[in-house]
Amino acid sequence: MHNMLSHALPDSSLLKLWPFEEARKLSERVKDRDSEKPILLETGYGPSGLPHIGTFGEVARTTWVRQAFEAMTGRKTRLLAFSDDMDALRKVPTNVPQQDMLQQHLGLPLSCIPDPFGTHESFAAHNNALLCEFLDNFGFDYEFASATKYYKSGTFDKALKRVLEVHDKIIAVIAPTLGAERRATYSPVLPIHPETGRVMQVPILEVNPEAGTVVWEDETGKRFETSVYGGQAKMQWKADWAMRWYALGVDYEMSGKDLIESVKLSSKICRLLGKEPPVTLTYELFLDAQGQKISKSKGNGLSVEEWLRYGTTESLAQYMFQQPSRAKRLYFDVIPRATDDYLTFVQKSEQQEGADLYNNPVWFLHNGEIRHKDTSPISFTALLNLASVANAHEAATLWKFLGRYDSALSPETHPYLDRLVSHALTYFNERVKPTKVYRAPTERERKGLTDLAVALEALPVSSSPDEVQNVVFEVGKRYFEKSELRAWFGCLYEVLLGQSEGPRFGVFAALFGLAETISLIKEALARSEVKLGEAED
Repeated sequence: MHNMLSHALPDSSLLKLWPFEEARKLSERVKDRDSEKPILLETGYGPSGLPHIGTFGEVARTTWVRQAFEAMTGRKTRLLAFSDDMDALRKVPTNVPQQDMLQQHLGLPLSCIPDPFGTHESFAAHNNALLCEFLDNFGFDYEFASATKYYKSGTFDKALKRVLEVHDKIIAVIAPTLGAERRATYSPVLPIHPETGRVMQVPILEVNPEAGTVVWEDETGKRFETSVYGGQAKMQWKADWAMRWYALGVDYEMSGKDLIESVKLSSKICRLLGKEPPVTLTYELFLDAQGQKISKSKGNGLSVEEWLRYGTTESLAQYMFQQPSRAKRLYFDVIPRATDDYLTFVQKSEQQEGADLYNNPVWFLHNGEIRHKDTSPISFTALLNLASVANAHEAATLWKFLGRYDSALSPETHPYLDRLVSHALTYFNERVKPTKVYRAPTERERKGLTDLAVALEALPVSSSPDEVQNVVFEVGKRYFEKSELRAWFGCLYEVLLGQSEGPRFGVFAALFGLAETISLIKEALARSEVKLGEAED
């Protein structure tokens, strides 16, 4: 999902999309740096849980900033996917096997806990492998990094010595944000107990920067002097983040709104260590169908697997691309809109060049190489409506209508449309059909629908979608004021299709067929409100 783009961009002031804004900030940060040295962007992963839709969002969005920066500057970049696999397991996730076994290993680093799935040398190794497989499946270009490996190999040693040198200053930054009890025992250093292997959260009694050691006592009163090198200690979260930025020279990292305070504190610590913190972007968190924050433990969101059952990868990327700093509902009903937004942008790109093209999200979603074959002449919403009125269970039913609408359409000539047909059928039968309700028309709507059936009967069978749409408008204007026409179209969707929104009615009628649409209207006029499951198949 990434390559070096060498062709010249238009004047960068014309590039308005948010990844270009981020790229400008990053460019300002590194303007005095050796241009041959790659710029480092980082994403973080907590391997106590499985990769999820937020993981995809963060890596995709960081990749788009990377793409914008490389295109604007021609400079090389690296993307580091960093796994905090030396963190202690504080609570057992509910979605993994062997809960009792994991309970016995609370407090150990994730990389020292047996894999409950029995496939890898540790729980962290299992989840890290899933992360890499997950990112590879989407074609991301990244380097994987393990905290355990970096601590044990000495990669962080110089930075850890620096942490000890400014130990008390770090405490002064963090202590005011803690409660009294926690403040009394806080240290940025978490030694690993040499006997139990647990990550210890204890007061540090002495700090020796020259020797690289800390002195502490465990709960039995036994005293230890532990080296902070070679994986014998790790840093507490905010200090750990800052130490990593300092050690690796991270230039860019984004994070969720729930980490705003952590970013501020880690940035202060990074400056204490002696470097400027990276450019950061705070993205909003996802909300569920009721507008509540999505929680992995509640399972009230939408997984990547669920999205890709009902929609394409491009639709997921389109959803993630739009306005990362605005809170968005992440539920099944956003999939059709995201799919159609993507299709609209691809179609627009066919006539665009220069700044207009770079300001089209598809330039990012397709990695700068727009693939016009990855589109469809029929919207996803129209396919859903077609599946609905045809009560379709198989692709052949929809293709019968599509072929009649346009004889040039077939699964062979339009493979992307064929993918959408498959997703639309699954979405309709699993998400729409079980809850579909038609309402009976009001008296005014009944008169309008009766007139519409007569007007459509007078049209030639070969009428274009626009000609049908014009008739629908004309009939609507007889019964609804101009300001009320939205209600007329709402009536068509709710009475004929059993839903609150739909495609342009002219397109739908052309797809479904004029005769079939007229029959649909007459059936609706004869019907009171019923559930689809009770209607004739």
